[in-house]
Amino acid sequence: MAAARISETYVLRTYPFREADLIVSFFTRDQGKLRGVARRARKPKSNFGSGLERLSLVNLSYSQKETRELVSLNSCDLVRSQFGLLASFEAGVALDYIAEVSDHLLPPHEANEHFFRLLSATLEHMHTEPEGQVWRAITYFSLWATRLSGFLPDLREQPKLSGDSREIAGQMLRSRIGDLPERRWSKDTANDLRRFLVRHMEAHVERRFLTVPVIEAM
Repeated sequence: MAAARISETYVLRTYPFREADLIVSFFTRDQGKLRGVARRARKPKSNFGSGLERLSLVNLSYSQKETRELVSLNSCDLVRSQFGLLASFEAGVALDYIAEVSDHLLPPHEANEHFFRLLSATLEHMHTEPEGQVWRAITYFSLWATRLSGFLPDLREQPKLSGDSREIAGQMLRSRIGDLPERRWSKDTANDLRRFLVRHMEAHVERRFLTVPVIEAM
């Protein structure tokens, strides 16, 4: 039997599997993105409790064999839940968007400390935002996810971006999200930048993100 490993982990997505199991896509700090089977996770008295909810931060125990693509999940200890954000519809959609983008952009088995810290900073900031005001967090995440994935073009050479959009991008690339000046972010300006970034992300993954139309409709 393969030795168990424990990693600090963000749960990205889960899929029903068989009668009571789940397929889990998760992003570990030390091993990158992995996929595994959580057996009996859908049973009321499982070893996982609520730890496999979307974007929960957990200490995850799993076993990995070189000959198998899927690892075996053993248990998890919940470190930080995003349950407190679910009272806001906007925040719930933002969580879906962040999880979907991360799941499709992150390559398997490649540790990415900068992306892990991006998730932590974005989610922490969402917990401090007033209810329904998630535009700065979504825009910040979109910009840095595109950049950290290696396909962000030079924004100075993009004539379709307004000056306000380039100004926001410059502020976000120079600052941590918590250090950005307090201001009311223009929804139209932020949407202009996000649409540009999403087009580049979708071209990279060759598919459309399901949550983008919901975010744009807010």
